[in-house]
Amino acid sequence: METNRRRVLITGAGSGLGLALAHRYARSGARVACVDIAVDRAEAAASSLEGSGHFAHAADVADDASMQALYDRVQREWGGLDVLVNNAGIASVGAMVETTMDEWRKVIEIDLFGVVRGCLLFLPGMLAAGRGQILNTASFAGLAGAPGIMSYGVAKAGVVMLSEQLRAEVDDQGIRVGVICPAFFRTNLMDGAIADERTKARVHKLMDKSPDTVDSVADNIFAAAERGQFMIIPTQREPMYWRMKRWLPEMYFRKLRDTLKKRQSSRTKP
Repeated sequence: METNRRRVLITGAGSGLGLALAHRYARSGARVACVDIAVDRAEAAASSLEGSGHFAHAADVADDASMQALYDRVQREWGGLDVLVNNAGIASVGAMVETTMDEWRKVIEIDLFGVVRGCLLFLPGMLAAGRGQILNTASFAGLAGAPGIMSYGVAKAGVVMLSEQLRAEVDDQGIRVGVICPAFFRTNLMDGAIADERTKARVHKLMDKSPDTVDSVADNIFAAAERGQFMIIPTQREPMYWRMKRWLPEMYFRKLRDTLKKRQSSRTKP
């Protein structure tokens, strides 16, 4: 029956990882609410899913009223959620001295406060039902700092900590929490990034070298979430780097420093 199928809401579902996750959940039989800041992308995503019962909604995760309208729509359509995927985000690239306060405000408003808004709106219903799952998309940059992504890394580190604290608060109340921490993989992350074109091109090269595709990352996330895993690192190389950061922090720092020096050297070459 329709009412027995899971109700899944994914922000940033109009493209990239969000869209791939929407397809993965739809294939599992779930009903999916495809949420994106652009209504055309949200509608295209929802119409591309297999199965029935999906819907599209345009919402800005950085706007309180827009997110409240999304919550009201979900309550009218479904009466609540089983899975919330706070996935919408924006990338930014730049060292500290290259950033501006406007950039910091924009990135944190979307990447961190967007997650906060989703949790504040939908968690109470899950608590009342005694069940549910919240998945927050952070980044490997939120686990292990990298040079040149200052505001983005800080915002994503906030998402990791939010998820850790939320997990502790609701673990014994039937709510599962997971935090998703991918590194670069082949997706459209940089399309709306705060960065100059040269930097975007450099990051695209890193993405092209990744062994991970958006579909393989989505499959890994889905499998880990179904197991109830908290820390989800769905790209192939990063678990090794995460162990290095935790167990050999000075070695990891030297690797970061050397990476930055190589990058600066390449910029000065004619």
